[in-house]
Amino acid sequence: MKRVMLLIVTNFAILAVLSVTMSLLGIDRALTNETGLNLQGLLVFAAMFGFGGAFISLFISKWMAKRSMNVHVIEVPSNMSERWLVDTVRRQAERAGIGMPEVGIYDAPDVNAFATGWNRNNALVAVSTGLLNNMTQEEAEAVLGHEVSHVANGDMVTLTLVQGVVNTFVIFMARVIGFFVDRVLLKNEKGEGPGFFIATLVAELVLGVLASIIVSWFSRQREFRADAGGASLAGREKMIAALERLKGNHEQTALPAQMSALGISGGGAIMKLFMSHPPLDERIAALRAAR
Repeated sequence: MKRVMLLIVTNFAILAVLSVTMSLLGIDRALTNETGLNLQGLLVFAAMFGFGGAFISLFISKWMAKRSMNVHVIEVPSNMSERWLVDTVRRQAERAGIGMPEVGIYDAPDVNAFATGWNRNNALVAVSTGLLNNMTQEEAEAVLGHEVSHVANGDMVTLTLVQGVVNTFVIFMARVIGFFVDRVLLKNEKGEGPGFFIATLVAELVLGVLASIIVSWFSRQREFRADAGGASLAGREKMIAALERLKGNHEQTALPAQMSALGISGGGAIMKLFMSHPPLDERIAALRAAR
């Protein structure tokens, strides 16, 4: 969850900055004239800024994760637990055919882990202290296999490409809507009026929320593949046991408001559209049905 949300939030923050920059530099004005929008030029700029924002967020994802989560990267293991973590990730990385990721620990009571990085050979795998304290080594091994599989599958890159496509759509359509409101509804015939900027910002917000549904759907599909990868690296029963432990932890622990708002607790049908992970019951059932 943390890995995906960090990328999405960072991406939209960068997208907002790029959008404001386009307006300040007059790029928006250069793409419009008295007769209408330059749709081809707008599409080119939308793609440049859309994919640019997505790839910037990808390239700084590991740095952002370390800073925001206060991750302690294990340079030299200081105890048996850290030694086990590093050795397990190294063994799984070799089996998955990727470069050795950095391994880290961050202080948090929740049972969680994440992997991030801009390519398969320059990644970070981090686990929470809550995971180390509440899972057996077999369960933790499966979780590590799940995260290593995310890296091996190139999930952060594919998510970035999907994000770039939806960013392009958001930037392009927001300005088409802004132009329509400004020129057709408000009858402004002299350049871009306040209606264009206000309508564009509102459209970017609304379309950005809708686009996040697509990104979240894609993220949920990746989780099934990563579960299968974790089962391959650590064993199917270990992966099922890890998910069962996560399920029990979520059922017994009251979720913070900000996590509940993201639908982690399995809320209503609307909130499920924004979930980055499928319900644990579905993930367990998929593993049990696998042959």
